[in-house]
Amino acid sequence: MELKLKKPLVFFDLETTGINIAKDRIVEISILKIFPNGNKESKTWLVNPEMEIPKESSDIHGITNERVVTEPTFNELAQQVSDLIEGCDLAGFNSNRFDIPLLAEEMLRANVNFDMKDRVAIDVQVIFHKKEERTLSAGYKFYCGESLENAHSAEADTLATYEILKAQLDKYDDLENDVEFLNEYSTFNKRADFAGFILFNDEGEEIFTFGKYKNQKVKDILKKDKGYFSWIQNADFPLYTKKVLTEIKNKVLPKRKVSTIDDLKNKFNQKL
Repeated sequence: MELKLKKPLVFFDLETTGINIAKDRIVEISILKIFPNGNKESKTWLVNPEMEIPKESSDIHGITNERVVTEPTFNELAQQVSDLIEGCDLAGFNSNRFDIPLLAEEMLRANVNFDMKDRVAIDVQVIFHKKEERTLSAGYKFYCGESLENAHSAEADTLATYEILKAQLDKYDDLENDVEFLNEYSTFNKRADFAGFILFNDEGEEIFTFGKYKNQKVKDILKKDKGYFSWIQNADFPLYTKKVLTEIKNKVLPKRKVSTIDDLKNKFNQKL
């Protein structure tokens, strides 16, 4: 079954130096862009992470320090990636918990803005786990009847994820061929940030999910404990989490307008 799209849907996969969203870096990124008319555009880059790739990570995806030493850094690629996914919804395998949060970190680190305000995301792994509870390779075998060659290659994993989603739509009558529906179905919790440190409660208000203020409203804590915002900004939290918290703070505690000389003169004249 082909996807019914109102705007382009980008399937993507990352290979990385590790699984720490705040600290690890991309070593390979593959993008498959599906247009509403069915046309496809794809691009894969090896990336110099500007840090050592641990052997245990290289053993999984096969990308060594020697392979990426002359490749562009993500800082050099960020704008190209941003341009390619601009105006698109996103899809991946475990992408809600890993690929999208880590991509956001790399984008913000490169001073390229990234958010999900005008797009939705489909996590094919969540659909898979709700239906069958398997790995990507097993899922490809289960849904597509083929063995996944070159597993843990970003390009192979991206193409497999796209094929799995189409096969899932063919297999399950209760899955609607609609991006908004699939976004809701493949999301466990409504997150304000990618890492899940800030969630939306049933009333649509942001709450903390950790620490001494767990399950309490963010806006209440920002008003009550102004030092908590500074602590998070200076601690080892993901950049996107800090960005979301700053946006909430600016709504809850707007900056005071600084009086200019002209403002003071006007006030003085009004008193006269």
